[in-house]
Amino acid sequence: MDFKMRRHLEDDCSEALLGGAAEPEPEAGSPRCMGEEEVALGGDGPGGDGPGGGDGQQQFEGHCHGGENHEKRTAKRQLLVACGVSLVFMIGEVIGGYAAQSLAIMADAAHLLTDLCSILISLVSLWISSRPPTRTMTFGWHRAEAMGALVSVLSIWAVTAVLVVLAGRRLLDGDYEIHTRVMLLTSGCAVGANVLMALILHQSGAAHGHSHALTSDPPGRRGKGGAGGRAHGNTSVRAAFVHALGDLLHSLGVLVAATIIHFRPEMKMADPMCTFLFSALVLATTFSIVKDVCRTLMEGTPSSISVAAVNEALLAVSGVRDVHQLHAWSLSGTHALVSVHVAIEDGADAQLLLRDVTASLRSEFHFSGVTVQVERRSEDRTACLQRCDLSP
Repeated sequence: MDFKMRRHLEDDCSEALLGGAAEPEPEAGSPRCMGEEEVALGGDGPGGDGPGGGDGQQQFEGHCHGGENHEKRTAKRQLLVACGVSLVFMIGEVIGGYAAQSLAIMADAAHLLTDLCSILISLVSLWISSRPPTRTMTFGWHRAEAMGALVSVLSIWAVTAVLVVLAGRRLLDGDYEIHTRVMLLTSGCAVGANVLMALILHQSGAAHGHSHALTSDPPGRRGKGGAGGRAHGNTSVRAAFVHALGDLLHSLGVLVAATIIHFRPEMKMADPMCTFLFSALVLATTFSIVKDVCRTLMEGTPSSISVAAVNEALLAVSGVRDVHQLHAWSLSGTHALVSVHVAIEDGADAQLLLRDVTASLRSEFHFSGVTVQVERRSEDRTACLQRCDLSP
């Protein structure tokens, strides 16, 4: 007879104790840990084949830690500091661009304004994603982060389109004058501001997300499976960092254009041309963010995880005969989940094998949520196996 086990594990937990008695279901609507796993074990014959067979439920209970995790606290701190820097230098560029009559500097100020808005959106999305699960939002609010990053990128694309139109009009009219001294001073300050922004938002410790895993990655495994999408760091901070890099490139271009116009006034067309060039670069640098966000929202396999490698690792577990219905997806850039059906050898210890499979998925691929259904190899599952696609 089939029975079901629920397993609550947190990423920080290194082990769980097996309870011998059945425990009641959590009350409806009660929040659960992000690392909770639900595992279904199938057995044949009365009472089931695995230890503790029979009707009822058992639970592996870990514990939930209150408060925000280190990653999100760090992300919020970075975004708040970057927000303050953006506000101060954006005001400075607006004043300097108006005084210099430079469209390129005004474009740079508009990019900083977009960064400021996107950082505010990112902060709101991080706050929303930290809310606990509810009855209707059972996975929590983690995808608010991806949606915030998408809105952030789309906003800079809209501003870039407006700047391109204005630059085109300036090239066609040719009736404009630029004060190069003010342009040089303002663009130089803008370069310094964007370097500071990039340093604040740079995720040099992005791999920190792996340090709390059950075990470290064995040599060569990371290339096959990755780390559950964590290598990319926080999505919102990454989006803001890409914005800062785009603005840094734009500011450098403005500085070069200001230098050229200062010594060769007849080359004032360098101002709108600079806007064209670096608007294209900003679009190119933000494309990868949109690609990753769309992959997350479409529940695609995380880019750092190979389904073939996961399938291979599961088949390597002693007692596993077949793997099917293997699905891996992301809730956010730092939360990857997996669901799989595992057919085991006759006579294998279902609970021990379940523990080995779960440990393999967590330690080698760093999934934050694991759902494993263990099945006995029997005739009634042949059709299911034939319908499943085992290709990566």
